[in-house]
Amino acid sequence: MSKRMLDGFKVVDFTHVVAGPHATKILAEHGAEVIKIEAVHGELARSLPLQREGRSGYFIQHNIGKKTMAIDLATPEGQEICHELIKQADVVVENFSPGVMKHHNLDWETLKTINPDLVMCSISCFGQDGPLAHLPGFDWIGQSYAGIIDLLGKKNDTPIFGDFAFGDVATGAHAYGAIVTALMHRLRGGSGQYIDISLIEVLFSFHEMGVQLYDSTGGQLIPTRAGADHFLLAGAGIFKCKDRYLFLVGLNQWAGLTKAIGREDWARDPRFKNPADTAQYKDEINGAIQDWLDTIESVDKAIEILESHKVACAPILNIPEFMDHPHIKERGCVRTVSDDIFGDVRIPRTPLRFSEFPEPPDLRAGTLGQHNHQILSERLGYTAQRIAELEAKNVIRSKNI
Repeated sequence: MSKRMLDGFKVVDFTHVVAGPHATKILAEHGAEVIKIEAVHGELARSLPLQREGRSGYFIQHNIGKKTMAIDLATPEGQEICHELIKQADVVVENFSPGVMKHHNLDWETLKTINPDLVMCSISCFGQDGPLAHLPGFDWIGQSYAGIIDLLGKKNDTPIFGDFAFGDVATGAHAYGAIVTALMHRLRGGSGQYIDISLIEVLFSFHEMGVQLYDSTGGQLIPTRAGADHFLLAGAGIFKCKDRYLFLVGLNQWAGLTKAIGREDWARDPRFKNPADTAQYKDEINGAIQDWLDTIESVDKAIEILESHKVACAPILNIPEFMDHPHIKERGCVRTVSDDIFGDVRIPRTPLRFSEFPEPPDLRAGTLGQHNHQILSERLGYTAQRIAELEAKNVIRSKNI
């Protein structure tokens, strides 16, 4: 394999499920050596669907490119192995609930004495301090606290949630950026340091408009869920055309939108001069757009007309439709991972594209404890007898899953 941008950096990975594994997966994809340390029974992702021969496609997607060890962190021998690996490492990443790493003598105060140049990143739902820090957290819990779920759903109805982990993935991506930034700081003569990243802060940063609106209006304007419409602006939202839906954003090209729907008189209407004023006319504007769409034979035709007038719009696609779209195929947004047990599985391609490294590397996800022997013998100098003793005591374990 040719040299990649993060070749030579060593990462010890104590992460599980999505947020932490996403950060370390990006590190691995760009060349870092990532040693993933799991409990001897394996992390939760190994039990999630879809399973083939006891092997999880979910685990594969989030852990390609990592070397795997299974260690009982509650044992002195297991902690000693981790400490020895961390002495040689550049980065440690973990996403346990706060306090778990300290319980296993793997907290920042301990590790910085072992390796002062270490960059350590902790990912959690609420952060490492504060009244909520001790609580367990998942993506949807973070979304609930951060004012995300409150904005999803029909107006004056029950809020809803999407069955996808955008908070976890975004937090993992933020963690990756923070880790690389800290490494750059260290390369320029700085010291190692600790990074505390929380889902609630990442998710709260998604409010690109609502926070400053609430604050600058003295609390008079609070974003609320509005269903298929934008809570504030007209000409932006979800519309139906025959049996399908499209998303339309007409504010950036108001003149084009008025031409497309046959209301060119609106381009000169002083009521609509300022987009911020359109909220009070939302029913009129959105109603006219829907009336026009009701006369169009298909979503594809509606999009063709709107795009000819430079109006931003898109069909609302499901996962198979996205994967089969010609644009997606040409850009290679979906990649195939080959696994010796699971077989081929398609997963999202890393969205990071570099001119010097145009193709993602051909990586695999390790089985449980697959690299125990290799790392203990080659990296730490353990003898075969010592490794066998650790296995007999169940300090380390391997299994073909």
